[in-house]
Amino acid sequence: MADKQQPTGELTLIAGNTLFEGKIKTEGSIRIDGKFVGEVTAKANAAVGSSGTIEGNLSARNVTVAGKISGTVQATEKLVLESKSIVQGDIRAARLVVDEGATFDGRCDMKQAGSPAPSAPKKE
Repeated sequence: MADKQQPTGELTLIAGNTLFEGKIKTEGSIRIDGKFVGEVTAKANAAVGSSGTIEGNLSARNVTVAGKISGTVQATEKLVLESKSIVQGDIRAARLVVDEGATFDGRCDMKQAGSPAPSAPKKE
């Protein structure tokens, strides 16, 4: 993938032509090249390969998407949407990189972890 993030801990792999349904929590990183239905939580990094699909929620420190996600994506540090990625759902990230050609349909919330919510604009 284009982003050269250093993996932390062990790597969990859902290979292409694999269907997994349920919930995964890992202290390390995860890469999904198959189809995942459910909830993914990684303390380190998460990558969805070009053949990867997630129907559900994904949460990790850094997230790189080259495939398709239908659900909420949360990256506590950085989210990268590569050129052929498709995300249908809300995203939340401190930093966001969107390559030309990426498709995103949803709401985006960008703030640093621990920062207060923005206040509503004053009406005059």
